[in-house]
Amino acid sequence: MKQKMIRGLLSLSVVGLALTGCGTAPAQDQGAASTGSAAPTTSPKGEPTQLVISTWGFSDDFFKKEVYAPFEKEHNVKIVLEIGNNSERLNKVKQGSSKVDLIYLSDYYAQQGIEAGLFEKIDRSRVSNLKDIYDIAKAPLGEDYGPAYTIGRLGIAYNPKATGKEIKSWSDLWSPELSKKLTLPSITSTTGPMVLDAASVVAGNEAFNEDQAFAKVKELNKGVVKYYGQTSEFVNMFAQGEIAAGPIMEMYVKDLKAAVPETKFISPTEGSYAVMNTVNVIKGSKNKQLAEDFINWHLSKEVQEKSAKAKVDSPVNTTLQLSADEAQGITYGADVVNKLRKLDMKFVNQHLKAWIDRWNKEVAQ
Repeated sequence: MKQKMIRGLLSLSVVGLALTGCGTAPAQDQGAASTGSAAPTTSPKGEPTQLVISTWGFSDDFFKKEVYAPFEKEHNVKIVLEIGNNSERLNKVKQGSSKVDLIYLSDYYAQQGIEAGLFEKIDRSRVSNLKDIYDIAKAPLGEDYGPAYTIGRLGIAYNPKATGKEIKSWSDLWSPELSKKLTLPSITSTTGPMVLDAASVVAGNEAFNEDQAFAKVKELNKGVVKYYGQTSEFVNMFAQGEIAAGPIMEMYVKDLKAAVPETKFISPTEGSYAVMNTVNVIKGSKNKQLAEDFINWHLSKEVQEKSAKAKVDSPVNTTLQLSADEAQGITYGADVVNKLRKLDMKFVNQHLKAWIDRWNKEVAQ
């Protein structure tokens, strides 16, 4: 059976990103002032309003100091964090066991939240910084829902000393030299469907061909050391020399290079895949306007520039300018973003259950 997957090269008109951590304590007021356009000139009086944010918790210290604390001070807010991976945090909201106002999710999981009716419609008139971000980031899952605050890319990382060859293309993953040296993301991970799509491309298809994609991935099975579900698994296997190559998000390459300095990361000739992290307001939140103010703050040049320079997130705000050194290791600039491929997450979620079943039967044996 053939299914058509909408994808293509992202076309943007302006120049201008995802996931573990351990902090669970509410962010404390660091006394820092903000110059972002989201903030009022004076602090409101009275007891602070509590804003509950569901997020991954990565780069916890950075976010507390540079993102949460200035917003807390200028809006008289107490930010409380719920930490976890995409799936567990989304499930808590589905089960009604969470008091979250605002939730950060990859577009893959955010689409599931939309289909479950979990999000409020965004009042875009309150998010003035939307005008300054990439068009593709403004409404990646529809005008009613939240923007992407960062765009990363899925490419291929490899150790040239261990592979014995240069990797340029998705098709190079099928090279005999990589057998027993390769890892792939599990189909249940955010990037799993992207690899399935890449397999369809390698099989010679312009439109997604499910049968040929699965047949192509199955060819790799004997040479795959492990299908990873957590990026930390990739990093550990790579550092220990158990694998030499595999698809990974660019933001984790710094961890690979810390362990293996000669690590290379490439955008395959057919194109890397866009990985977008979104932010949405939970339906029923009593702090909808405050949550929208926070979204606006996160899209501001000030926050986006600090995040980019700290190598925390790649920026979507196009008004900031980074030097070559500052842009190293993050997804930055129209020349990079224009070449990204984007999956239709609505299509992915419609077929995901069937793909998981088929993957378990035909691939991960």
